[in-house]
Amino acid sequence: MASRRTLLPRSAPAASGISSRSVAALLDRLEARSVECHSLMVVRRGHVVAEGWWAPYSAGRPHLLYSLTKSFTSVAVGLAVADGLLAPDDRVVDVLPDHVPAGLPEQGRRLTVHHLLSMTAGHRTDSLAEAWQREPGDLVKGFLRVPFPEPEGTRHAYDNPTTFVLARMVERVTGRGLAELLDERLFTPMGVDHAEWDRVASGAVFGFHGLHLTTEAVAAFGELLLRGGLWNGRRLVPREWVELATRRHIGTRQIDDWSKNPDALCGYGYQFWMSQHGYRGEGAYGQLCVVVPSHELVVAVTGAVPQAEAVLGPLWECLLPGLDQAGSTRDDEILAGRLRRLSLEPVPGSAAPERSATARLDASVADSALPEGTTVTVDPVDDGWLLRLGPSLTIEAGHGTWRESAPLGRPVVAAGAWQGDTFTADLYVITTPHRVRLSVDAGTGTATATWNVVPLTSPSLALHLRAPLMTRPDVA
Repeated sequence: MASRRTLLPRSAPAASGISSRSVAALLDRLEARSVECHSLMVVRRGHVVAEGWWAPYSAGRPHLLYSLTKSFTSVAVGLAVADGLLAPDDRVVDVLPDHVPAGLPEQGRRLTVHHLLSMTAGHRTDSLAEAWQREPGDLVKGFLRVPFPEPEGTRHAYDNPTTFVLARMVERVTGRGLAELLDERLFTPMGVDHAEWDRVASGAVFGFHGLHLTTEAVAAFGELLLRGGLWNGRRLVPREWVELATRRHIGTRQIDDWSKNPDALCGYGYQFWMSQHGYRGEGAYGQLCVVVPSHELVVAVTGAVPQAEAVLGPLWECLLPGLDQAGSTRDDEILAGRLRRLSLEPVPGSAAPERSATARLDASVADSALPEGTTVTVDPVDDGWLLRLGPSLTIEAGHGTWRESAPLGRPVVAAGAWQGDTFTADLYVITTPHRVRLSVDAGTGTATATWNVVPLTSPSLALHLRAPLMTRPDVA
């Protein structure tokens, strides 16, 4: 890959007032709890003091941020507000009158930018699935058609369509696509030239999901917020908006089907979560941008983590005690070496270069990534294999090393091995948190392909290997 453009200066941990041993303790804790991180970047006093990627993930590769995208949409709203094109008390029905369903109740007519930003529209749960069902071609109209059982402004409910509506409002008043607006006003001035977006079928970006950025770009975003919207002396985001968006506007409560997490109960701002320390942008499966102004600290994390507290708890317990502690250059060197060696383990086993296999997929197992009956073939080539999954997917896999291919446009990185009569490979959809474990039993002629964590948009592997990804959340 081309040499990477750095966005933030580097410093040894000791020089920036943080103990390398605290970062090492954080890595120890994550490893002991089998937390699958893909990257970690720690920024103290404006300098990157620790950074690492678990191979096959790497520094120059963007990573799907899931709902951390929402925090960037909040900044886009702030830019429109600063330009005098939008205000927190502007109503949805006035900005998007062509998306207003007939017979909309009065509460729906009262909903404002503030209600959307704070997710206090009056729903008790996420309205996304019902909104798509009601209006498959118009999520704004579908959102307004979902009944509002609570008065607006009184109760927080994590409600994805609120951000989709905000994105469409920003686009209406600015005349720019959300992605193009953020490129022009935020990413390009910061030096971020690799923002990628997933889109709904119409071509619009989700707003609430779908942004891909490198870990350093996420960390730089956190540093921009920490500096009150200043970047290299240039005002990119009004300080007033940063302060407004990152303060508590509403209390939060335990969400059904979410694990109990003290940081989930600290309140919600304008598309930012309040934390036990500072605030954060957060996406599914452990995509985090944590900002702790009181400690001049930013931490960016990507991964495949079932719940964010698996990372947040160790951050508070291991990293914070090491701030402003004496460190040594020897400790810094040991940590740097460890960070360079981070890796997810390739599948163990033999190369068995003479062996091929053909099987049919059993999709009855949970979290299957391929359709029932898909023909799977494994053919040896050059210290690895060609894996053919049906008629359209041919993926290269290495033995003991990662091999990259892009059968439908998006990269997949894979490694495999024979374990007795079973061939096993891990297929990393490398710009996302997701991977597929392929298992082929040569004796029985059956295969399975299962996700580590199922993508929220669709379980179809083929869909996630297409570029650009254009989809919408499945509706049962």
